[in-house]
Amino acid sequence: MTMSAALPDASDTLLAVEHLVRHFTVGRSALFGPRQTVKAVDDISFSIRKGEVLGIVGESGCGKSSVAKAILNIHPPASGSVTFRGADLTKLKVADWRAMRRKIQYVFQDPLNSLDPRIRILDQVIEPLTIHGIGTMPERADKAVAILEAVGLGRAHHKKHPHELSGGQQQRVVLARALVLDPEIIICDEPISALDVSIQAQVVQLLQKLRKEFGLTILFISHDLSIVRFLCDRVAVMYLGRIVEFAETNALFDRPQHPYTKALISAIPIPVPGARADRILLEGEPPSPINLPAGCRFNPRCRIAVPLCRQSEPALLGEAAHITACHLAHGGGA
Repeated sequence: MTMSAALPDASDTLLAVEHLVRHFTVGRSALFGPRQTVKAVDDISFSIRKGEVLGIVGESGCGKSSVAKAILNIHPPASGSVTFRGADLTKLKVADWRAMRRKIQYVFQDPLNSLDPRIRILDQVIEPLTIHGIGTMPERADKAVAILEAVGLGRAHHKKHPHELSGGQQQRVVLARALVLDPEIIICDEPISALDVSIQAQVVQLLQKLRKEFGLTILFISHDLSIVRFLCDRVAVMYLGRIVEFAETNALFDRPQHPYTKALISAIPIPVPGARADRILLEGEPPSPINLPAGCRFNPRCRIAVPLCRQSEPALLGEAAHITACHLAHGGGA
């Protein structure tokens, strides 16, 4: 079974990404040489079921955020398709994107930089309703107050400015701004990485609560596997622009198949004093996304790579619930 195995039954699918490609042209390696290409997203396919939380994990620079921005046309994809309720987003005109962004909201990594420092909190949550022409002014204010209450910010916070709030409170405001438009999908791009650990737990629990209350579908991008395991229903593991493993969360963490996934999971801290994990240490740094290695992209850092791994790039294979791009996981090179 190939990459299409990452796509569930069409009747259950809210958003489907198929063969998505987003490359970036960067500077020249030499003064008069050709411009170089960074393969940030290099043939990615997955889908999100209505009501689920899908996680995308991987090291910094693997292409996680580029996938999110390509979905929302912030960085338009070079090829592939992004289908939401039967509509191909890659073919939308600029004028159609405003209406679509009501349905698919983006929560950025740094909450403070996502907010206007000059505007009070309540007014910032009202603003999206004003932009989209939803309701009367009293109706907008009432809805904004209700959403702020839902994320745990009472009237004492409404007249404050962003700098007067904690990091966790700022992120709650960002979530309220997204939720006030009644979106069907929220894309959370490392939404807690800038927060203290204790605040991270509060925000993750809030996402769980909001998911149940609002029936949200969430694409959750993170490098923190502990949080992904707690929050997500299925997980896609990315490495150098491609998905290398895709599975239901329990299957991925209990029976990881790709050597890279195994290394990531082995690095999760064990919350037991004195306990020691059999950590798998990866050698070297990830190869440059400009000059990718031949064969499997992970082979320069893989301790069990065989000649086939250096000659041929593996396809995503396996059962529908668990697919892996690894020759050895499927008996190759034995």
